[in-house]
Amino acid sequence: MRKPVLTIFYQFNPWHPSKGGIQTIIQYFIKYVPSSFEVRLVGTGVDASKPHGEWEDREFEGRPLKFFPLITVEDDDTRKIVPTSLRYTWALRRHNFASDFMHFHRIEPALSAQNWQGEKTLFIQNDVEEQISGKDGKNAILWQWFPWAYFGLERLLMNQFSEILSCNSNACEFYKREYPAISEHVQYYQVSVDTNRFFPLATPQKAIAKQTLCEQLELSKETQFLLFVGRLHPQKDPVLLVQSMAALAQENVHLLVVGDGELRPAVESEIEKLGLTKKVTMLGSKSLEELVPLYQVASALVLTSVYEGQPVTVLEAMACGTPIVTTRCGDTPSLLSPQTGIVVDQRTPKDIASAFSAVLAFDEDVTREACLKVAMASSAETVITSIYDQMFERWKQQNNELAALQV
Repeated sequence: MRKPVLTIFYQFNPWHPSKGGIQTIIQYFIKYVPSSFEVRLVGTGVDASKPHGEWEDREFEGRPLKFFPLITVEDDDTRKIVPTSLRYTWALRRHNFASDFMHFHRIEPALSAQNWQGEKTLFIQNDVEEQISGKDGKNAILWQWFPWAYFGLERLLMNQFSEILSCNSNACEFYKREYPAISEHVQYYQVSVDTNRFFPLATPQKAIAKQTLCEQLELSKETQFLLFVGRLHPQKDPVLLVQSMAALAQENVHLLVVGDGELRPAVESEIEKLGLTKKVTMLGSKSLEELVPLYQVASALVLTSVYEGQPVTVLEAMACGTPIVTTRCGDTPSLLSPQTGIVVDQRTPKDIASAFSAVLAFDEDVTREACLKVAMASSAETVITSIYDQMFERWKQQNNELAALQV
């Protein structure tokens, strides 16, 4: 019996990824693919001087991967005049990547796949209604200027999907309400974390790692670290994060900012303006391997997002025993308890700074155990394997039905 083929469509390169939850989820689908499947990725090249448009036999995380660099994207952290999603979708029109299973992580590429045969799944990462409305005045995505066009595109494309999986409960309810004819295909799925990679340090080892980082940054050994991980993008509102640090009336607290993007100049300008050059360190983009020790020594992961789905960074931090401070958006608040984090209801520097102070006073031992309990329930190995098992059972059933018809 041949292997079923899963083809994943998304505008990224797994060997040169920008930081993002979608990228991480796709990497888990590659890393934890069972031997009974063949997995393919239609992604992007990173070097314009190299040819693209042909299948390559590659390897990722020790697993074989067929990779098709559809277009070249040399800097995925900065938005272009012509959106990358539009370039990617346009390039797809020249191909037919029909497979047994096809995973789409944006709606636009499905425009080129309407006539492709196979089971199609759309993954929804954010609270789409909140994201498209742009009611907070953040220029997060181009569709905020044309919401009628976005929802018109969805209505055109939705019927081709066998599954619509969302990691945001509000988005699930929205799609069930807006598309009652396919409401049974809309399901919530749990964002997962690679607990084989993200784990806490024992207290003595954490103290040593923290002291080493303090020495590298020439900071007091009493320093406590707050950590931000994500794109410097209007959705994440990193300028509000910096303003919240300025409102924090507490010594020996240092903010580490991991990520890059279009708002980097604005963030750096705000740091300079508020006199925080010795209180904030911009670390740029980091690989997953480089992120782990930062999660492990941080006193909290902090998010000031305008909207979210379920950020993968939250579970990565919790898997390392690190609590969370977040604005009230997405499904993160439903994961938190008084032992694992704080949800800020008012998006003001004063309120967010107050939450920073509170989380820095948490009991580390209690917090570590509570965070680990949440993270272990979302182990990527378990979650992704379960999804593949369900896919395989559907594939076998379809083949059995086809065989019966041929008898």
